[in-house]
Amino acid sequence: MKLHELKPAEGSRKVRNRVGRGTSSGNGKTSGRGQKGQNSRSGGGVRLGFEGGQTPLFQTLPKRGFTNINRKEYAVVNLETLNRFEDGTEVNPTLLVETGVIKDEKSGIKVLGNGTIERKLTVKANKFSQAAKEAIEAAGGSVEVI
Repeated sequence: MKLHELKPAEGSRKVRNRVGRGTSSGNGKTSGRGQKGQNSRSGGGVRLGFEGGQTPLFQTLPKRGFTNINRKEYAVVNLETLNRFEDGTEVNPTLLVETGVIKDEKSGIKVLGNGTIERKLTVKANKFSQAAKEAIEAAGGSVEVI
């Protein structure tokens, strides 16, 4: 195979349909839009959720609750995931992001007591559940709230 012999994969390149370029193209005159009406016009068409004048579904459904703009989203870390670190390691948010335990810190990290911990670690996080705090201290580690 040589550089001048390279070709794209079969079916990967498609020529776009140029509408309004004569009758023989198959899409001349009205450009495939039909005769008159809302969709034949430039800028025509109905808005999102429009149902032809019938009351739209989103208006018929009941509205409930609200979104709290002050809500804090915590990245959750369970005790069993902390066993991957060596004894005596200081586990902090930057280490958790580097090792891929969490994607990003969001607005903080909360350690939950799911699973068991066999390592003696110093864990630094924004929040701890009571069970997680007790389990870390029982394993000989320490807990530090940031």
